[in-house]
Amino acid sequence: MMNRRQLITRSAMAAASVAVPGLAVAQATTTRIIVPFAAGGPIDVTARILAEAVRGSLGTVIVDNRPGAGGNIGVSAVAKAAPDGLTLGIATTASHGINPWLFSKLPYDPAKDFAPVTQMLRVPNVLVMNAEAATRLNINTLADLIAYGKANPGKLNYGSGGNGSAGHLAGELFKNQAGIFAVHIPYNGGNPAQLGLLSGQVDFNFDNLATAAANIRAGKLKALAVTTAQRSGVVPEVPTVAATLPGFEIDTWWGLVAPAGTPADTLRKLNAAFSAALNSPEVKSRFALLLAEPAPNTPEQFADFMTRERTKYERLVKLSGAKVD
Repeated sequence: MMNRRQLITRSAMAAASVAVPGLAVAQATTTRIIVPFAAGGPIDVTARILAEAVRGSLGTVIVDNRPGAGGNIGVSAVAKAAPDGLTLGIATTASHGINPWLFSKLPYDPAKDFAPVTQMLRVPNVLVMNAEAATRLNINTLADLIAYGKANPGKLNYGSGGNGSAGHLAGELFKNQAGIFAVHIPYNGGNPAQLGLLSGQVDFNFDNLATAAANIRAGKLKALAVTTAQRSGVVPEVPTVAATLPGFEIDTWWGLVAPAGTPADTLRKLNAAFSAALNSPEVKSRFALLLAEPAPNTPEQFADFMTRERTKYERLVKLSGAKVD
């Protein structure tokens, strides 16, 4: 007959033997989203919004920031992870559209190393001019800018966040389709490029709408056109570049991918959870504050979309002449 102390001790040990395996299972089923950029940026913020929104269907979801090398370090970590559905990553315009042609060697294959889950969102880009320069040059529309460029060859310049950036490639496509010349001024990042535009160092930029919106509303920048195929609901009064130059379409997007080899039923479960979150009123309203539009789709649709983006940017990178060795 065991005494009371022995009974309590054995009961505690038995409880511990059950609790520890249970804890291990809970930890093993935590889903991780690798964000290939530092915390605080729009990609990180939207990933955290989604991680919170899918807790009811997927349980604990954490965000793991792996910045560096233009996003290549974090994206490579996703490619090398186990294909068990517990590690996801963010694919972006740069990592899965531009970088395959910009870098002479990548630590991942964007076509073979990933299983698409869903596109998350798209953010329009906008062609903006320094407002003072637009007034001085009497430029009120995109057609005015093109006409000025043709009448004054070599007098226009534009800035971007660097060689091979989305802003650089948009500028080269614009020059090509408009038949004008403008000197490209590369800056070390998007924020310095916008400061260069605001200070009058350059005449125009192709900027992210989320970044440019405050200065557009303040009257410091003049928005001439958005780069998406349709007008943006955020600035519906601003026409598209395509209205003047048919076929022009460039925007910023990102989405969720898993490592290649992730089972199809797991991808379907993940797609259902994240698509429901992206379609929810709460997520839509929170994304709207970032001027981002949710764009959920199926894994097959996201795969086709990224293939088209790689094809588009192959041409644009070659057109720009940009290369990173």
